[in-house]
Amino acid sequence: MSRIGNAPISVPSGVTIDISDKNLVSIKGPKGELHQQVDADLKISIEDGVLSVSRPTEQKRHKAMHGLYRSLIANMVTGVTDGYVIELELVGVGYRASNTGNLLELSLGYSHPIMFMVPDEVKVETKSEKGSPPRIILSSYDKQLVGQIAAKVREFRKVEPYKGKGVRFVGEVIRRKAGKTAAK
Repeated sequence: MSRIGNAPISVPSGVTIDISDKNLVSIKGPKGELHQQVDADLKISIEDGVLSVSRPTEQKRHKAMHGLYRSLIANMVTGVTDGYVIELELVGVGYRASNTGNLLELSLGYSHPIMFMVPDEVKVETKSEKGSPPRIILSSYDKQLVGQIAAKVREFRKVEPYKGKGVRFVGEVIRRKAGKTAAK
């Protein structure tokens, strides 16, 4: 039994959902518009402002698709109403971040600055406050896209376990290693 797949999705006011013949779900809200192709076996229905996804059989494949597509549609509804925000912080001496529009410029200890062009759907903001590490704030209505961009930025300098330097998510806990012990 898919507990996630059986949970109904309440559709807030201001959000319109269109389901085409070929199971293409289009969700439009105040922040933007998203599309998702749903597996042909699943049935999607909207009744009284509540969207539900149902599966035809109890096969393992149908159970997996049931929960997956229900979660994707729920994320789309949340994205077009509230949006998603991911914050990254740069921990390390001399690590800096700045942006001009959607061009993100990172200085992460390499011999050259890293220039990263962020897609138009994602809004970028950088903050540098004294006493705290520089922050990169990514916000978008598409959860999948903003997560992918955050992962790419994090990949430029992964957090190392000895000193904890690198690009990390705000609030992320890093497992630290002790390093070498002094010889007697």
